[in-house]
Amino acid sequence: MTTVGAVVRAELSTRRRPLLRLAGWSLAEALPAALTGLLTARAVDGGFLAGRPGVGLLWLGLLALAVLVGALGTRQAYGLLGDVVEPFRDDLLRRVVAGTLAGAGDGRVDDAAVTRLTHQVEMVRDTWAGLLMVVRGFVFAAGAAVVGLCSLAVPVALLVTVPVLAGLLLFVAALPAMVARQRDYVRAGERLGRDAVVAVSGHRDVLVSGTGDRVVDWLGGHVDAQARVERRLATMAAARSLSLAVGGWLPVPVLLLAAPWLLGRGLGAGALLGALVYVVHGIQPALHTLFQGVAAGGLRFVVTLDRLLRTCVPPAESGVATAAPPPDPAAPALSLRAVTFRYGPHAAPVLDGFDLTVPAGDHLAIVGASGIGKSTLAGLMAGVLRPDSGTVRVAGTPTGAATPAELAARRVLIPQEAYVFTGTVRDNVRYLRPDLDDATISRAADRLGLAELVARLGGLDATLRPAGLSAGERQQVALLRAWLSPAPLLILDEATCHLDPATEARLELAFAARPGTLVVIAHRISSAVRARRVLLLDGGQAHLDSHHGLLAGSAAYREMVGYWEGGGDRSDPAGLPGGPHRFPAGPGTGLGHDVGQVVADRAR
Repeated sequence: MTTVGAVVRAELSTRRRPLLRLAGWSLAEALPAALTGLLTARAVDGGFLAGRPGVGLLWLGLLALAVLVGALGTRQAYGLLGDVVEPFRDDLLRRVVAGTLAGAGDGRVDDAAVTRLTHQVEMVRDTWAGLLMVVRGFVFAAGAAVVGLCSLAVPVALLVTVPVLAGLLLFVAALPAMVARQRDYVRAGERLGRDAVVAVSGHRDVLVSGTGDRVVDWLGGHVDAQARVERRLATMAAARSLSLAVGGWLPVPVLLLAAPWLLGRGLGAGALLGALVYVVHGIQPALHTLFQGVAAGGLRFVVTLDRLLRTCVPPAESGVATAAPPPDPAAPALSLRAVTFRYGPHAAPVLDGFDLTVPAGDHLAIVGASGIGKSTLAGLMAGVLRPDSGTVRVAGTPTGAATPAELAARRVLIPQEAYVFTGTVRDNVRYLRPDLDDATISRAADRLGLAELVARLGGLDATLRPAGLSAGERQQVALLRAWLSPAPLLILDEATCHLDPATEARLELAFAARPGTLVVIAHRISSAVRARRVLLLDGGQAHLDSHHGLLAGSAAYREMVGYWEGGGDRSDPAGLPGGPHRFPAGPGTGLGHDVGQVVADRAR
């Protein structure tokens, strides 16, 4: 699994150019820290104590100029920080979303994912920015102060450096305990967030059962636990204070005690004053900022990022999916072998030992009662759901071994409630193939009979807003998108249920003529009539044959078709192959009944 150190090293390696620019302006920012003590010493020894106040003021004027340069460096450094931090945040968001979607594909529900996405990612971003500025400030400020001390006198630099290093070592020694307590804090917050979601989502049951007090006590226990962890974390302030006292304050009495010895060896009073300035205004603030920043933001950064990497690694790193082999041109478009799937470990299986082969170029319709498992089967075929056992292959590749990008190149699933996002018509219909030109889109719209829809929406440049479209319009936009996709396998899960029969027939016949394989979860029996083969899901059994074959061999299928033929609409739907077929009139459509509902109604 990816570690925090590996992620930080990779991030720093990929951001070398903005980091170099940041370092350059940090040098300018550190200029006052490097010159403060030295210029103060020159102003005192060579100016004011020597009876030349003009010279002293000149040295102080140079110090003021250095302060202005440092202010400019600080301004530019903060401006460059976004070039380092924001790409890191975007990469982390991709990791969280990819890992969460991978878990959802396995049927897992992770309520803590919301906390990770909205709280922990922002915490990592903010603490990463703070940590960069803190470490950068300490390195350049403390380094500048040490250089300045050496310019005054090497013995002075040694007297200051020894306690500073001791304070740093004390702080480093306390870091493991700080990390452990910070990790406990993050876990306590995540547990509280997860269980709060459970309590809120079940509030109706809680009220009905009269167990409100028990739930409050349960959540209160988590709140108390988090409070205890926070108190333990606060005690680490003592370790920070001790480290700062040794590294930041101890050099001051050391210099004062050593003053007679230093002055006796020829060090001027101004040089001693300059050394104290370096300690009090350079090293001490730098240490304080470093300890405070690392203990607060740095620990949160390490622990929270480690937690995110452990729970939200991308599918490619999770160990579940491996590199998918290239598609086998001789393999069937779809192959399901001994597939078993159930929603929950104690639920009855929706599919049990299910086998199915769909050859390339086939046109398959799937029919059955509502709730029999048609949409579940579509999800398994598309790789959206993972079987409990057995294998599902698309073009010879196991769906569990393929990345989302590889699956998107091999199959398209259009569900009953089609997805349309806010954006132009062009962006909506070509996001599976962003390289398509407008002429190709227009030809596809003409082929599907959707040119009028595109014109009514305002053309390819018009902005779509999902709330402003009808369900049927959303389905037609999604169907045009599916037609334009590079995938050879199209799975339509009642993707035309909001369309009238004539439009549905036109679109299905167009998709049947498209090169590739078409699988239709039938909303109306007419979809089965148009298909080359029909799969009937009938409880614990499945029957696969042509429409006429099922009429001859399946009583359940004959009963389904017989129900439709018994309706009042005796007209043939346009474009239906295979001879005259009669269908009952549905409200406003002529074919308005769901196939699954037909079976359910007949069963009652």
